[in-house]
Amino acid sequence: MRKGYNENEIAFMRRALTLARKGLGQTSPNPMVGAVVVKSGRTVGLGFHRRAGEEHAEVVAIKEAGKKARGAFLFVNLEPCSHYGRTAPCTEAIASAGIKKVYASVVDPNPQVNGKGIRFLRRRKIEVDVGLLDDEARELNEVHFKVMEKKLPFVTLKFAQSLDGRIATRSYDSRWITGETARRFAHFLRATHDAVLVGRRTVEADDPQLTVRMVKGKNPLRLVLDTEGKLKSSVRLVRENGDGKTVLLSGRSDSSNVELRGEVAIWPVALKNDRIDLRSALETMLAQGVTSVLVEGGAGVLTGFLKEKLADKVYVATAPMMIGEGISAVGDLGVEKLPQAVRFERLQYKRLGTDMLFSGYPVCSPA
Repeated sequence: MRKGYNENEIAFMRRALTLARKGLGQTSPNPMVGAVVVKSGRTVGLGFHRRAGEEHAEVVAIKEAGKKARGAFLFVNLEPCSHYGRTAPCTEAIASAGIKKVYASVVDPNPQVNGKGIRFLRRRKIEVDVGLLDDEARELNEVHFKVMEKKLPFVTLKFAQSLDGRIATRSYDSRWITGETARRFAHFLRATHDAVLVGRRTVEADDPQLTVRMVKGKNPLRLVLDTEGKLKSSVRLVRENGDGKTVLLSGRSDSSNVELRGEVAIWPVALKNDRIDLRSALETMLAQGVTSVLVEGGAGVLTGFLKEKLADKVYVATAPMMIGEGISAVGDLGVEKLPQAVRFERLQYKRLGTDMLFSGYPVCSPA
């Protein structure tokens, strides 16, 4: 954020960001956007984008402001759209309402927008300022920026471990390493991602549901990496697939397991060294509309995403216990010297009951 903004301008944009966060987990594949209309230093209209297909934040805020929008300022955390999608362009609504000035935190990287909205408004003699709280706005919509700039879904790794880095005992017992508060947070993460992903061996060992139960929210797609298509129909992900959200990502071009046909969706993906090519899997996910994926394991899958530098963010919940010999959270990353180690930036630490939550962004992630 460039210097020069006053306290009121910053406060109004923070309000827009707070409003935008209300759409967390609901707006995909659209970004989260909040808007504040200000007239004579007072807020006269508020709005946020509730879910894809519904009115955008700017339109909601302008409608609430009514006639007071004429000559007012609009604060919005992302450049207003200028194209027809499932809704009409926000720039048209802004111009028609008589907004005098627009503060936008960041330019929208969507090729359909990407500066077009700003140019439209300026051609209509509306002043546009870009850059207020830009870092915060970009982080809020990190999924949107990753998808638009890298053409891959945003990948979050999440696992629970003991103090000595084990995700299960040597007999694969892992219920429960962390407490209820940490598990509730894991369900929150599921509710805020388009999909949750695990490997076939984790499904066979834990027989998980991968649904949202401890918090309110929608169930994500349940993706299973299965190189040879051997997932058994007896697991809960197949038996309890009434919503049709279980998907098998198979490396077999022949649609793999015959007994699963008709029971779960099967997305064929490419192989690399006789294992599923994770980048190919991510490309397939995006083609199917998945913009964010929560990777929950097991160790081989977590290691693969880190080793291939495909992880964007990592959450680790650590419990105050030691297991000793057991299953390591992360396997061989090919690190011979410490400078090769995966390091993290933008670190955060938080207590979750008796457990400690760490989150950070791997420095090895693609720039």
